[in-house]
Amino acid sequence: MFENIGEIVLLFWRTVLALPQAWRQRDKVFDQFFEIGNASLLMVLVLSFFIGGVIALNFGPPLVDRSFASAVGGVVGIAIAKELAPVMMAILIAGRIGSAMAAEIGSMRVYQEIDALRTMNINPIHYLVLPRILAIAIALPMLVIFAVLAGWFGGALVADMNHRMEIPFRVFFSDLQDLVVLKDVVNGVFKSFCFAIIIGVVACHQGLVTIGGPRGIGRSVTKAVVNSIVLIVIFDYILTRILLK
Repeated sequence: MFENIGEIVLLFWRTVLALPQAWRQRDKVFDQFFEIGNASLLMVLVLSFFIGGVIALNFGPPLVDRSFASAVGGVVGIAIAKELAPVMMAILIAGRIGSAMAAEIGSMRVYQEIDALRTMNINPIHYLVLPRILAIAIALPMLVIFAVLAGWFGGALVADMNHRMEIPFRVFFSDLQDLVVLKDVVNGVFKSFCFAIIIGVVACHQGLVTIGGPRGIGRSVTKAVVNSIVLIVIFDYILTRILLK
């Protein structure tokens, strides 16, 4: 992965330079955005709901036993908004959407469709890369907002129904509101935007450098997902350090 960092950065820079072409590619951006949202929204809601429930189930009873019941809502709220929602949704999208991007562009590379685009004087970055990166950069932050809400609801439901906590919905969300500020949610959404750029650039780059027929496509898909997840975790630490200042 790290030997290709220069190529990945260069692809990102070329995509930034291509942004003036975004309006011309708006139909492709919308198609990609719809595909990402349609394929992922239900999965995001279900996953986030149970993540919130698991956090409440793990941290709620010990806090209640130590007379810190008022902290349960805040712990669940902050954990989901700042870390779990952006990171887990980014990993989910890397596996679901990043792999599809790498496979689609990799197939076009192997079967010389990208060469055909260049022959017709169509820039592959404008036509293939830019719409996908813009779409995922818009879709992932929106999915994270839904994930945060679903996670909070899952945590509240478990806190209310679990016999060791029995924290009513109203109390849970009142405590959450006391501890979670808008900045926490904004930081999580900003992280997800950065993760989306990473997933899009890595997946598109891996597709563009695919060689070796169907086996090469499989290797590119695997590398795209693994490299995206590694970079997501690394940048999560970097962004957390920056945003905590």
